Amino acid sequence: MTNRPFTVFLVDDDAGVLKALDRMLQLRGYEVRSFTSPQLFLASHDASVPGCAVLDVAMPELDGLALQHALTAEGSQRPVIFLTGEGDIPTTVRAMRAGAVDFLTKPFSDVDLLAAILRAEKEDAENRTANASLNSINARLAMLTSREREVMTHVVAGRLNKQIASDIGTVEKTVKLHRGRMMRKLGVRSVADLVRLAERAGITAGGS
Repeated sequence: MTNRPFTVFLVDDDAGVLKALDRMLQLRGYEVRSFTSPQLFLASHDASVPGCAVLDVAMPELDGLALQHALTAEGSQRPVIFLTGEGDIPTTVRAMRAGAVDFLTKPFSDVDLLAAILRAEKEDAENRTANASLNSINARLAMLTSREREVMTHVVAGRLNKQIASDIGTVEKTVKLHRGRMMRKLGVRSVADLVRLAERAGITAGGS
């Protein structure tokens, strides 16, 4: 058993398939939540819960691909595994281009599904780590004054203190003061570290 806080969200309009997969995955130690319709899944979906979605492609009203798009539209990075009884190439291509972890054709083996879920678990963990890091960076950036933020963009652009002072209409001593405070608040010690942090936050040289 995995004994890890990872939930597999099953969405399939075939109750028999749901019951079989639910039983198999619980025996492997996974937390499982089953839904007979995409609408029920979306109504209770909590993106903060670590896990992946295993979706049937062919469902009435809202198919698996449309459900995947709905998750993306709400800002969720939930890893998705598709199940299909058809396995047509165009659908597979669209699913994988949209970021699906895997696309399994029924009947599939437990081994193949478990392998796909392990890949989804890794992807989910990596996404959450990256998001936590970005949230930390944004929290530190929020502590900067408008002047410190302005100085930061100039430093990232490779400008020297003397040049920055001229650009923003102040003296070099004041720029050094703002620069030092900015670096301390952001927790960086070098320009290289500052540039990497700015890139992670999507801040371009001279931008906002």
